[in-house]
Amino acid sequence: MELRLDSRANQEAIAQASELLKERRIVVVFGDRLALISFVLVDAIASSLVGAATTEDEGFELVLRTQPDLLICSSDLESGYGINLLRRVKAELPTCQLLIVLVRETQAVVQEAMEAFADGVVFKSSLGTGRGDLIKALRTLADGGVYFPEQIRRIAASTPQPDLPPLVEELTPRELEVAAGVARGLKNNAIATLLGLSVETVKSHVGNAMDKLGARDRTQMAVTALLYGLIDPLQ
Repeated sequence: MELRLDSRANQEAIAQASELLKERRIVVVFGDRLALISFVLVDAIASSLVGAATTEDEGFELVLRTQPDLLICSSDLESGYGINLLRRVKAELPTCQLLIVLVRETQAVVQEAMEAFADGVVFKSSLGTGRGDLIKALRTLADGGVYFPEQIRRIAASTPQPDLPPLVEELTPRELEVAAGVARGLKNNAIATLLGLSVETVKSHVGNAMDKLGARDRTQMAVTALLYGLIDPLQ
């Protein structure tokens, strides 16, 4: 695949990334050194970068030391595992948003990433294809949403996990619709417009759904609803 660096789409993507990241603190952890160097040298990212590493332990130490608000990592690292890094960061710094790039496109890896409560999940193969997954992920996370593109949602929901604990209480049809909207990365006002509800009503449904799913935030709610097979990943 030829990557047209001078294309209008790529130039617009760089400009959008610069705007989305200009006030963020980012740690990047990639196992591929060439990919890491190429990624962090992009002007849009370099100005917000507070650390970069190639291993799980180095990445975790960087996160603890620099306290970023966004971690971008790949699943495959020089040593350790990117999804383990997500779990460790989520436990120690829950306010840090987590965006992972999956090298392997298997159901097992997707579900691992979801169970680690990544806020955004993209496939490496989608980067540079023109679908804009990375920019969409950065934009959605900047707005406080989660980014699970349709392919990720479909894989995550394709085989509900039999060992999940029973729900605290079944969700109502409306709560399921709201949960599906959150899983698509929509904010409360967008969900309200889509469903013809007030924003306050949507907030109430989100809170109820979180309680019933035992989730502490919107990411956990969306992930749990998908893993339980409660919502249509195509909605």
